[in-house]
Amino acid sequence: MATLLLGLEPAALAPEHSAEIERLAKGYHLLITTDEAVMQSALEEIEIAAARVPHTLVLQMPRVRWFQQWGAGVDWLMNHPEIVERDVIITNVSGVHAIPISEHIFALLLALARRIPEAVQAQKAHQWYRQEMGMSEVFELAGKTMVLVGVGDIGARTAKIAASMDIRVIGVRRNPERPAPGIERMVGPAQLREVLPEADLLVLTVPLTPETEHLIGEAELRLLKPTSILVNIGRGRTVDQAALVRALQEGWIGGAGLDVTDPEPLPADSPLWDMPNVLITAHYSGRTPAYEERAMEIFLDNLARYVSGQPLRNVVDKRLGY
Repeated sequence: MATLLLGLEPAALAPEHSAEIERLAKGYHLLITTDEAVMQSALEEIEIAAARVPHTLVLQMPRVRWFQQWGAGVDWLMNHPEIVERDVIITNVSGVHAIPISEHIFALLLALARRIPEAVQAQKAHQWYRQEMGMSEVFELAGKTMVLVGVGDIGARTAKIAASMDIRVIGVRRNPERPAPGIERMVGPAQLREVLPEADLLVLTVPLTPETEHLIGEAELRLLKPTSILVNIGRGRTVDQAALVRALQEGWIGGAGLDVTDPEPLPADSPLWDMPNVLITAHYSGRTPAYEERAMEIFLDNLARYVSGQPLRNVVDKRLGY
């Protein structure tokens, strides 16, 4: 009997979810565990792997046909090109992060625009700190131009919020013919350098693939305005971090909000930590109390599709890497 491996704690599974999985997966042996040793013992029988199953174990499963990972990014594929040729479908939970990450993007932008980090430091020092006392100039987001690189679920919601705040949005996506609400103009990756000089706000929501690694390097950073703010919530390696440090130190750009860095964790001696125009969060922009419920909804829908032979949602293009 083929096995369905669900990498979750059995006690954490809601009764209604357990019942639905059992209903849909008739004919499968259900293995619900986060114990890697138990997973290892069943590798030969697993046809479906889902949730928090290490991809290193998935690669060892000779019979696996579908892997529903519990995250969105699949940059691990860059180190395992052999799986591209294997007859295994990989799906992700793209869409789960759209609300928390888009909100995180604006938290970073608003904090930098309103000089909240400086105010927090002044509060710790019990100091009434204002612009005339040395605080940096505040600015408004309304009327600014955002260049949004990556217009998937997260980017689309970011554009919608930006437009409601009177921010002009230029989108950059692989297929610029696909419109998105809130985006005034859409261009392809080949036009990225053409639109960068317009960016007051450069927001990166792209995954890490061979095409996006160091997408933003010295040449791109020098095209930005001295007042431009860069926000990266995708992957740290989409930005050449050494070039970013120079850009911030030498004033090529005005500041940065970084939820991701290269490497992670960011080393304690990185100059980014002490820059007053940089705000760093520890790669938690996707965290939300609704994560498990939303991921489970995608999995259950896909499980129903899989057992009935229908196309799955959120299928990853293993060659493109997203």
